[in-house]
Amino acid sequence: MAEEKLVGKITHYFGGIGVGIILLSEKLKVGDKIKIKGLQTEMEQNVDSMQINRQDVSEGNPGQEIGVKVSGKVKEGDEVFKME
Repeated sequence: MAEEKLVGKITHYFGGIGVGIILLSEKLKVGDKIKIKGLQTEMEQNVDSMQINRQDVSEGNPGQEIGVKVSGKVKEGDEVFKME
């Protein structure tokens, strides 16, 4: 079974474009598999791209807020886990 490591929390969701903003507590890279969990949320997906201030980046570091295209609706406060 895959291990899950908490890497951040959702701080905002842009429904029109399907992007979740994640405040990172750990490093996250394009290509990583993540799980987003909350009271009404549970989804797994790959990180296909991420942005910081509308600029494409290949990784984000602790303390940064990154935008990630999400496959479903997420809510503020949902936790983001990296699947190991």
